Amino acid sequence: MEAYVLDWLGLLVRWFHLTAGIAWIGASFFFVWLDDNLDRQVSAAEKHRGIDGELWSVHGGGFYHNEKYLTGPVGEPLSTHLHWFYWEAYSTWLSGMAMLAIVYWAGASTFLIDKSVMDLTPAVAIGISIASIVLGWFIYDALCRIFEKNDVALWTSIGIFLLIFDWGFFHIFGARAAFLHVGAVIGTIMVWNVFFIIIPGQRKVVRQLRAGEVPDTRPGFLGKQRSVQNTYFTLPVLFIMISNHYPITYSGPYGWLVLAGLSIAGVLVRRFYVLTHFRTFAYSLLAAAAVVLAVTAYAIAPRSTAAAGPAVSYAQVAPIVAERCAVCHAAHPTYAGFAVAPAGVLLDTPAQIVANAPRIRAQAVATHAMPLGNLTHITDAERVTLGAWIDAGAKGP
Repeated sequence: MEAYVLDWLGLLVRWFHLTAGIAWIGASFFFVWLDDNLDRQVSAAEKHRGIDGELWSVHGGGFYHNEKYLTGPVGEPLSTHLHWFYWEAYSTWLSGMAMLAIVYWAGASTFLIDKSVMDLTPAVAIGISIASIVLGWFIYDALCRIFEKNDVALWTSIGIFLLIFDWGFFHIFGARAAFLHVGAVIGTIMVWNVFFIIIPGQRKVVRQLRAGEVPDTRPGFLGKQRSVQNTYFTLPVLFIMISNHYPITYSGPYGWLVLAGLSIAGVLVRRFYVLTHFRTFAYSLLAAAAVVLAVTAYAIAPRSTAAAGPAVSYAQVAPIVAERCAVCHAAHPTYAGFAVAPAGVLLDTPAQIVANAPRIRAQAVATHAMPLGNLTHITDAERVTLGAWIDAGAKGP
């Protein structure tokens, strides 16, 4: 019953997390686009009022007129009806942390720990998980403060820092959990940028305006800098959110490099779209992203290494499937922590095993993604036996 309840909690929180993420990233993309498309050729009177740029747009049967004031209106009071864009970010992070707790902390022995990588107790693994996420923010924030005025040095140092964390997670947790934790670190950086830098800076400017003071321009600079960084983090984070459905990306020995490559491709694509806001179409960025994706796909493509040997019968693979796979992939799983078969895949009967042979090949033989964290201790020899049976046609009894 506990596993069943956790499955429902996971479903509802994941649904909310996805919805909140769409709202947050949608707002982020819109405001990046809006800021880049403002008409800066404003009249002298508008400049005197503090207007830095404006944009007319049409949507949903109506017309909209946006005006941007760098430090608020001049000579007129600031509206008391300000809309603050932050709950989209906060709710995304809170629901993401809830997902982390429900799936990876509550099920640490199954989803977080891979004893072939590092033999951890659940308490230690959870402690490392929490500490790494918090530490990631402090390292990132320190880099932003040190290299505040040097964008090249800042982006380079952030890239190196994330690559080190990426490599480190793959040497501590199971591969799927490693991907997720890189995403958790980046997602925390993005949200805490909002919580600690962007919103406090905006609140400071609002207080100064309402007190009749000349607003400080530094909070705006810092907020824009962190906001720009957030927009380039979005595509890598979105990939990580869906990556658990694609074990080909994380289950190999160099999964951390695969994640780095795909993240770089995401940043290049996002950069292309940001530049299109200025009517600049840098197709070389898309070409570079395509090359990175193609090289990554080629590098991790499964390759047959099986040598010719005696034919493998169903009778030889049936005990392997029963002992190593069907304890979870059954109508009534017997492995603790599973209320239903993962992904609905059943391996109870010969017909089900034969029908799912391609899936077994992809996840248990080619990528070693299953069993999760090798919970059932399948051996390399058993994987080879499964592969030989499938390659020979996966014939039933």
